[in-house]
Amino acid sequence: MSNAPPSADEKPFVAQHSVPSGVVATRWWWVRHAPVRSDGGNIYGQSDIDCDCSDRVVFDAVSRVLPRNAVWYASKLKRTHMTAEAIFAAGFPRPSTITQDADLNEQHLGDWQGANRVAFFANLPINLSTFWFAPIDERSPNGESFMDLYERTKRAIARITAAHPGQDIVAVAHGGTIKAAIGVALRDQPERGLAFTIDNCSITRLDHMASDGQEGWRIPMVNQQPWIADPSHAAMHQPAGPEVATSAKLA
Repeated sequence: MSNAPPSADEKPFVAQHSVPSGVVATRWWWVRHAPVRSDGGNIYGQSDIDCDCSDRVVFDAVSRVLPRNAVWYASKLKRTHMTAEAIFAAGFPRPSTITQDADLNEQHLGDWQGANRVAFFANLPINLSTFWFAPIDERSPNGESFMDLYERTKRAIARITAAHPGQDIVAVAHGGTIKAAIGVALRDQPERGLAFTIDNCSITRLDHMASDGQEGWRIPMVNQQPWIADPSHAAMHQPAGPEVATSAKLA
């Protein structure tokens, strides 16, 4: 390997968390809602059901990671609103507004909502291609397919990104919605998004990058659970915000 400095026509090394000059990075911070305890073991989908926000350790950790100057969005379902309120109760500065957007709702599972979850999956053939309620294009009776959810999530991401270019966006949403968002970031591969596990209260960050008519995505983290690490472990608690300059170059 040569130790000679790069020539003038060679591009410099670009760390995976840096943003090249001329590129607009819009950072999406997705937070899944807190656990649902009152479902009776049943499928809830778009049922407007409460969640359990009693674990202060979890919300203290989440509040340390999220950026302070973000615009906030949530779905229309109250479990996302309760989760946001728990983050604020942990000391995170309350934003002036939180926009509720129905396109961020969980998949409507139609007649499957209210069915016993264990019995439902016991009656299905094993499908290792989706790890979901059904194949992505199968619509639940009187409800949606995952592709229906994917298309409205994709539409919401495009609309909200266009409204807030270059900003941090916190979106408190649902497991299915976040899996759909990952599919968008993987260059329109909805079925690939379903391969990811999204735990309650976890943080997933997806960066939309745009420059001169081009656009793409960067995926800094998926299913981050900052409460797992010891508070003294600095690597798990990097400063939140646009881009953090460090002395190390990240491969």
